[in-house]
Amino acid sequence: MQKKSGLLASAAVLFLLSACGENNEDGTPVNENQDNASAENDADEGHVSDDNSSNNNNGADENENNYETNEEEQNDQEAAEERPEEITLGFVPSSDSDEIAATVEPLAEQLSDELGIDVEGTVLTNYSALVEAMGNGQVEVGFIPAFAYVLASERYDIESILKSVRDGEDSYRAQYVVRADSEFETLEDLEGAEWAFVDVASTSGYLFPATQIRNDFGMNEEEFFGSMMEAGSHDNAAITVLEGNADVATTFEDARGIIEDDYPEVFDEETGLRVLDYTEPIPNDTISVIGELDDAFVEEIREAMLAFNDDDDMIDVMYDVYEWTGITEAEDSDYDIVRDAYGEFADEVDPLD
Repeated sequence: MQKKSGLLASAAVLFLLSACGENNEDGTPVNENQDNASAENDADEGHVSDDNSSNNNNGADENENNYETNEEEQNDQEAAEERPEEITLGFVPSSDSDEIAATVEPLAEQLSDELGIDVEGTVLTNYSALVEAMGNGQVEVGFIPAFAYVLASERYDIESILKSVRDGEDSYRAQYVVRADSEFETLEDLEGAEWAFVDVASTSGYLFPATQIRNDFGMNEEEFFGSMMEAGSHDNAAITVLEGNADVATTFEDARGIIEDDYPEVFDEETGLRVLDYTEPIPNDTISVIGELDDAFVEEIREAMLAFNDDDDMIDVMYDVYEWTGITEAEDSDYDIVRDAYGEFADEVDPLD
């Protein structure tokens, strides 16, 4: 019986030890060592996770820097694509076309140097041809008189960015010139006379004189004058009258100077031309650009041309071409007075047709 009781007691002790868990050789419970190992593993994993996170952040920064670099390169590439490789400057004849073409070459070359692209100057037959060339994208920058600019801006996406200065003024007048020995003394005396005008799209050569005739005499220019002839340029209009082939010409003020070399008698009080009257002031000619040009590139053109004011050689070129003595800023609203004048007979004639 005692032996059986001892066996039962030993079994109970073994059961209790099993329930409490095994001990290691150092006396610590097995589970405690497992917990410690688990904690150490967790700590090691934490270090690895932190390292991975740091690496990921570094990669993100590197990717962001690469993105910014690529974006800058893309912007530079787009800017280069928006910048044309060459542009054409368009002029209209105020005198001999071949002479103007040769005269504007230094201006085109200087602008080419400033912009870093090829620049060519071309002379169109008249104002209408210049407007159409800009509308078709054949000319990017046009030296356009006020009236032609108004017509151009209504028909196409064309904007004035600069305008000319003559003797410190940004406006001028149209003049009526007759032979010095004629009997004409006032505008009213011109009724029934033969009128040599420059071009129906010319501000001083047609629009403002025609508007004045309508306002002052209550009839249109075709009713007022006995006959009308298109001379094609200011110098030709003046020469036509000087040579006795028309009674009166309308030109910019004072266009007699552009023919003085060939016709030194033009200022003679007996055999030359006499100014009979003037119109109201007219905004000076524009330098205009087509809408397809990028804004940043247009600003380059503006700054380059304004810099011509400090270049005596360029001023001489502009004077030889159109008697400009400088260039200044321009806004579209500067030409509202021309729009108002054209409104007098816009429904009757389209000078660009």
